Parts: sequence; C-alpha cells; structure tokens
Amino acid sequence: MAAYDKADLERRMAGAVEALKSDLVGLRTGRASVNLLDPVTVEVYGAHMPLNQVATVTAPEPRLLSVQVWDKSSVGPADKAIRSAGLGLNPIVDGQTLRIPIPDLTEERRKELAKLAGQYAEKARVAVRNVRRDGMDNLKTDEKKGEISEDDRKRRETEVQKLTDSTIAELDAAAAAKEKEILGK
Repeated sequence: MAAYDKADLERRMAGAVEALKSDLVGLRTGRASVNLLDPVTVEVYGAHMPLNQVATVTAPEPRLLSVQVWDKSSVGPADKAIRSAGLGLNPIVDGQTLRIPIPDLTEERRKELAKLAGQYAEKARVAVRNVRRDGMDNLKTDEKKGEISEDDRKRRETEVQKLTDSTIAELDAAAAAKEKEILGK
C-alpha cells in the first residue's frame, strides 16, 4: 500500500483554503454582514449555542444588523454575548429585536484587521506547507519500499509542488482581496 495519496493532499490543501475563507468572513469591513455575528455564542438553557440558533440575523441596511431573538428570555444573554464578543458592537434592545449599528472603522482598526487577515493567511500557508511536506515524505517512503521508481518520485514531487503553488496562490488572492476590502481601496 503506497503512502502517497494525491487525493488526500488535495483534500487537505482545499481544507486550508476553506478554513482561511471562513476566518476572513468574520473580519469586519465596515459594511453590515450577517456573517459578522457567526463567531458569537449565547449562553441559553445552560448551554452555549451559536447566535444563529437562537435568533434570526438580517442586514436591513448597509450599516445596520437586526437580530430577531426567538425566545424573550434569550434577549438579555444575546445582547451580552454580542457586546462581549470583542467585535466592538453595541446592540440597542427593542423588544425581542436587537438593532446593531455598524460603526465606521477607524484607520487604526482597519490596519489591525488587515494585519489579522495577513496572520490568518500565514497560518493557512503553514498548513499547506505541512501537507506538502507530508506528501514529499510519503513519496520518499514509497521509493525506499520499492513501490515507485526514482523517476516516479520526482514526477510526483513536481505534481505536489504545483498543487502547493496553486493553493498558496489561491490563499494569497483571498487574503489580498480581504485586505483591499478592509482598507477600502
């Protein structure tokens, strides 16, 4: 049984791209996005639940989010969870609805968020390089076991390198687009 599995490497690299994209969605750009509240968890019924499981989040205006809490007893905990999520948002309670104005981003905050996007991208690049290293190690193992020839190993190493390069280019493009969006350029 060969240790090298191209499909597994592709799946793991695609996983790193997806992880980066989901990290980037949570970064605020100054426009209201329902995904902005994805990381918020609310303590209700003695458990921590994602906000979207106790309320409906909508963006009725470009600078406003509306959170319609389903259960009246969950309004307070939802308000508290949003305030303490570190997103810099201050909900206004209106019955069972929380109105959340999205403040303008200061230049300093924009730079912090752009830097954070860069850090997320670097974390994803490291993950991709680790997958590449595993693939290269598996090819050397297969060659030592005599399952593939030296030429096969070299050809497949080139495949792995091409896959790595294209995945890293995809990561860089996603991060650059998000940084551009954050910095408003």
